[in-house]
Amino acid sequence: MLSLVDERLEVAPLVARAKWNTGTNIEAPKRETEILDRVASRAAEAGVDEAFARDFFQAQFEASKLVQRRLHRRWQKEERGPFDNPPDLAEDVRPVLDRLTPALIEALAEWQPLVEDPSVALYLEARAPELVTGDFDGEPRRVALEPLKTQ
Repeated sequence: MLSLVDERLEVAPLVARAKWNTGTNIEAPKRETEILDRVASRAAEAGVDEAFARDFFQAQFEASKLVQRRLHRRWQKEERGPFDNPPDLAEDVRPVLDRLTPALIEALAEWQPLVEDPSVALYLEARAPELVTGDFDGEPRRVALEPLKTQ
């Protein structure tokens, strides 16, 4: 689970670069709602509580946006111009996310029965800094993992 969360967070800088070049808003509520609806349906098919899946994926969106906002603020301060050869959201980024989503739902199915165990929060505290990296000061990691601590 933690490796998958890390992999998903690694996509955030690519999204940030693509949106920087196109001037696209970091917030995409309509797209997020569409994704969450699909996730809830897939989660139910996998035996995962729909609300748990929605909360988890909403947290992944928020964590990604934290990374994107920080990068955009940095680039604004640097007065950075467009990137050469930025990733294309449709061609480069979404296929990665589309691959990760079912894997994350499968991991949620395995994780769901463990959430009530108090040792889970301890495990996350101990292992997350080693397995979920490259997220500035850890705030995106904390946001991404919060739904896994309690259901």
